[in-house]
Amino acid sequence: MTSQIKTALLLGLLTVLILAVGQALGGRGGLVIAFVFAMLMNVGSYWFSDKIVLSMYGAQELAPGDAPALHTMVEELARNAGIPKPRVMIVPQEAPNAFATGRNPEHGVVAVTEGILRVLSPEELRGVLAHEIGHIRNRDILVQSIAAVLGGVVMMLANMAQWAAIFGGGSRDNEEGGGPGLLGGLLVAILAPIAASLIQMAISRSREYLADATGAQISGAPLALAGALGKLDAYARQIPMQANPATENMFIVNPFSGMSMASLFSTHPSTEDRIRRLRQMAGA
Repeated sequence: MTSQIKTALLLGLLTVLILAVGQALGGRGGLVIAFVFAMLMNVGSYWFSDKIVLSMYGAQELAPGDAPALHTMVEELARNAGIPKPRVMIVPQEAPNAFATGRNPEHGVVAVTEGILRVLSPEELRGVLAHEIGHIRNRDILVQSIAAVLGGVVMMLANMAQWAAIFGGGSRDNEEGGGPGLLGGLLVAILAPIAASLIQMAISRSREYLADATGAQISGAPLALAGALGKLDAYARQIPMQANPATENMFIVNPFSGMSMASLFSTHPSTEDRIRRLRQMAGA
């Protein structure tokens, strides 16, 4: 199954989860209110996502004269991807990593840490840049924002179910049918957010696979990206990055990969699996 199809199915599953929770609450009113609130909260973060995350990490724009080789790589890869050249930013951190942001290709940004420029070869760095440009071309900020809106609706509905159950509102019938009751409301409040988080994590992992494939395509060097991933994963276990957990899905390798976590709750696929897929692409 391709990553694009998998993403579409997962977004559909999130939508089904919303409808199921809304039905459990016994009415459409709460569903509409939750959707509007989630939309308002997330549209701002989508529109200003680049400014928010770049400010969070103290990123500074690099002029072409400051890093001519880096700019040449980004320009060539953007041309291969068929998008405008993204802005290039540097993050003052020793931990080697990179991310992309921007609400669309016309506002794309590629950011690299100081550490990544020191540990990767030019070929490996080009592979990383290709991966990040792949995120921009695939409009992953938009996809993740849609997932965040849908996930936010589930969280709000779950909170409504919890309060309705506690105060007895869930046990009363309304014009559209009965509520979930105390036990049902508490189950919805507990299980729905977990299910929404699992789906959002799966979407994030799917987009990483897609960005790897896109990066390999536009760079023509899947083995260079595979080598970079292996190095970055090893460094992430040795050099801690000062990162906000809310943004961990943006980085090419999980900045918290040194921490033990179940794969279902990880924003990134395993590095070993990503490398295996890239090597298969090279072999093909």
